[in-house]
Amino acid sequence: MLPPGVTLIYTQPGEAFSLYVTVALISGILVAAPFISYQVWMFIAPGLYANERKMAYPFVALTTLGFILGAAFNHYIAFGVMMAFFGSFNTADLAFMPRLQDVFGLYTRMLLVLGIVFQLPTVVFFLAKMKLVTARFLATNLKYAVLIIFVAAAILTPGGDIWGQVIIAVPMLGLYLISILIAWAVNPRGRSRQVPD
Repeated sequence: MLPPGVTLIYTQPGEAFSLYVTVALISGILVAAPFISYQVWMFIAPGLYANERKMAYPFVALTTLGFILGAAFNHYIAFGVMMAFFGSFNTADLAFMPRLQDVFGLYTRMLLVLGIVFQLPTVVFFLAKMKLVTARFLATNLKYAVLIIFVAAAILTPGGDIWGQVIIAVPMLGLYLISILIAWAVNPRGRSRQVPD
């Protein structure tokens, strides 16, 4: 998770203990992700047509997978890259010794943000299944999507720095391109739902 040479310090007596409690809570959320997804589905389901309610199992599976992939991306790639960037300013006069609470708070916020960001293909899958979006629509509006992605990344980035914004925006852009392929696979003819008069 942390790049080599970065040592965390803690200054409060219970700070290290609370780290282990927080890790246990995050692990519990990851294990309970299918149940949480199912509860979200039960909230959405009453507003859907009968044939759309049959998509409960794909919804639970895909949202769970998306959240776990987002958490893994944060743990193995994004957070380490961000910490390596912050640690690169070490000099003879400056020593990077971040506090445990601050670093793990940033880690937790990034995990939640990327867990949500990685839901984009799932959202597009279901919108395409309901014929509300098409691959052509997503591809045509790519330039607007890039703008929206960078604005959303600026809002979602914990800390608000430009490097964190890029780390959030790049996977969002990649997921958007994957979503175009998903929309095409689900609805290759690009038919959209006809709205009745």
